[in-house]
Amino acid sequence: MTQAITRTSPAVGDLLRVWRRRRNLSQLALSSEAEISQKHLSFVEGGRAAPSREMVLRLSEFLDIPLRERNDILLAAGFAPVYPERPLDHPEMAPAMAAVQTILDAHAPFPALAVDRRWTLLAANAALRPMLDLCAPVLREGAVNVIRLSLHPEGLASHIVNLPEWRGHILDRLHREYRHSHDPALAALLADCRSMPGQARPVPKGGAIALPLRLRLGGQVLSFLSTTTVFGTASEITLSELTLETFFPADAETRAALGG
Repeated sequence: MTQAITRTSPAVGDLLRVWRRRRNLSQLALSSEAEISQKHLSFVEGGRAAPSREMVLRLSEFLDIPLRERNDILLAAGFAPVYPERPLDHPEMAPAMAAVQTILDAHAPFPALAVDRRWTLLAANAALRPMLDLCAPVLREGAVNVIRLSLHPEGLASHIVNLPEWRGHILDRLHREYRHSHDPALAALLADCRSMPGQARPVPKGGAIALPLRLRLGGQVLSFLSTTTVFGTASEITLSELTLETFFPADAETRAALGG
């Protein structure tokens, strides 16, 4: 006789406890922030009490859990997900994506791009093209990962003048993003990038106000500072995971070279 194998999903209390510990919060600290009793939180985490939908959402907010994972916790608690997920080409996403492209195009003649939470290139302005052209064609096929593209020896790595410092900055940033989301795909990307040849140096303390990307392009060295923009009021998963990365000239020579 064949015995059926039952697969069980994590309980809501287990998921909340895992995220609380990831945020380095005690039950007392979280319960105080969320204005619930520590005893009740303990009962929820231990499976002795079932949280309400409102409590799940409240705790998820204070724990700064990504929207995608909040839906998982709601499902574990027996509630329907509240955060929708639409593909980028969905009609309801058109206004947001038009705004993204407007921002990217308005940033010209300086490079700008948009990526998802796993650093897949979603959109860019024309000023990014010369940087992409420095990379091997195989790295620009299919879904392009801009982190891998920047550190790969056949990508931008051989053109980055301050590669050890830039590599250290990128790996540190990727590690912090993984610690926030605990996305296994980011862990795999981090491991892949760490395996690539090259040293990684800590970002120098003091002196410059920020670490520039110094890139050899068109027979000269261009220096950029980057900024990151997200949708602060996003309540849709795809939009909440979208990031705009814009590059500004870090010196007068770069601004002049790009016609800014």
